[in-house]
Amino acid sequence: MDTHPTLTQHVLFTDADGRARWRQAPVALTEGKPEARLSPLAASGGYQLRQSPVGFRSAFHCTGDAQWVFILQGRMEIGLQDGSARVFGPGECFYSADLLPAGASFDPAVHGHCSRQVGDAPLVTLFVRG
Repeated sequence: MDTHPTLTQHVLFTDADGRARWRQAPVALTEGKPEARLSPLAASGGYQLRQSPVGFRSAFHCTGDAQWVFILQGRMEIGLQDGSARVFGPGECFYSADLLPAGASFDPAVHGHCSRQVGDAPLVTLFVRG
C-alpha cells in the first residue's frame, strides 16, 4: 500500500449560515522524492507582503479573494464572530476563504473575521492569492 504523507491545511471559510469558521483539510504530498515530499503545484494569482505595526487591529471584514496567509515575523490573531480566536506565529499559515456569501450585504455582526498584531514585534505577512 503506497500512502503519501500529508500536511494539515487550516482553512478559514464561510459556512452556510454566513459566518466564518475554521476547518482542517489534508494536503497530500504526492510529488517529489521520499526525502523531500511536495504537494502538487498549485496556481496562484500573485502575492503581496504586508507589515503591520505593533498595535494593529482590523475591523471585521471578509476576505476579498481567497488567499494563503503566511506569517513571516510577529504573531497574528484571527478572531471570529463567535468570540473564538487563533494565533499564528512565524512559519505558520492558513488559507483565508471566508468570502461574503453571494447576494449578501456585509453585516459586521455576522460576516467575516478580524485580525490583530499580537506581542511586541511588528507583524510581517505574505499573502498569496489562490
